[in-house]
Amino acid sequence: MTQPRTVLVVGGGAAGSAVTILLRRAGLAVDLVEARDDWNATAGSGITLQGNALRVLRELGVWEQVEASGFGFGSVGITTPDGTVLHAQDDLRTGGDDLPATVGMQRPRLQRILIEAVRASGATVRLGTTAEILGQDADSVSVRLSDGTEARYDLVIAADGLGSATRAAIGITDKPEPTGMAIWRIAAPRPAGLARTDLAYGGPAYIAGYCPTSETTLYAYVVEASRDRASIPPQTYADQMRRLASAYGGFWPEITEHITDPAKVNYTWFDRMLVEGSWHRGRVVLVGDAAHCCPPTLAQGAALSLEDALVLAEMLTAAETWDDALFQAYHERRIARVRPVVEASVQLGQWQLDGVRDADVPGLMARTMTLLRELP
Repeated sequence: MTQPRTVLVVGGGAAGSAVTILLRRAGLAVDLVEARDDWNATAGSGITLQGNALRVLRELGVWEQVEASGFGFGSVGITTPDGTVLHAQDDLRTGGDDLPATVGMQRPRLQRILIEAVRASGATVRLGTTAEILGQDADSVSVRLSDGTEARYDLVIAADGLGSATRAAIGITDKPEPTGMAIWRIAAPRPAGLARTDLAYGGPAYIAGYCPTSETTLYAYVVEASRDRASIPPQTYADQMRRLASAYGGFWPEITEHITDPAKVNYTWFDRMLVEGSWHRGRVVLVGDAAHCCPPTLAQGAALSLEDALVLAEMLTAAETWDDALFQAYHERRIARVRPVVEASVQLGQWQLDGVRDADVPGLMARTMTLLRELP
């Protein structure tokens, strides 16, 4: 009997979990290692999943759980700081007409759904564990894990995120760069009548927005110029976000009432990165945020990561030979899609930083979303 190919997936976020599920479905032997003991099952506030992300989640077999757990909607509104709606437009269904344009959901719930699917796939999972690449030959990678385990794999997939240690270990020197913006986020109860994302431009923040994440919850965010994190005491996080949010009208006064616990407020800089060169070295290949990241102005970070996982899994399971030509083809296919999304996401933020008042924000968003309607 032929032994199945062996794969080590480093990182258990969206990309790592997705590629694990797909490769196990094809009969490959997959080990997944995740640095966090809790598998990030409680981290984060909310996430906006557009149709191209939903398309991959359906392929993973978890769409029904996502649909039941989240809040689907089909339009976005642009408002003044006082809450007056200036414009509302239908979102493009980038996953196809049989899926919603957008689903908002609590990020921890999405992570738990993916965790359950990984567990059900039969993959071997080690939590609180990291991987060190020891050496490669033409056909395999020798790895020692932080728990002392040593093994040889046919392939290592680096899905260990923005600060990927695996990326650095194989000699890819690209690093994320700050864009000059930062975002405050919080999960809160959903006011009655709030049924879509609205974005307010102007006021004390560059952007103030929210996204419904269930029948009873949402996540809200305000974007400002980035500040030195060390200058912001964590115990003031709620005060900092509430100060910005309190200047906005519409649903914001009701949301702002719940910005009271600094431990529930997240502060993050916007970063951008795109590895232009090959996304692999030998038998180690990057997916997701390890290869690219963009500010959340288009809400495409998780979607692009999920697409990477789908494309790489499809190419690996269809190929008899895993070689440089295969991994280069994967890179070329993905970068042609990722680059315009990263560039558009950065441009949308830069227009805000520069105070450009006649920027074609709706046009750029529409053009980018149209590209994403195509299969990844």
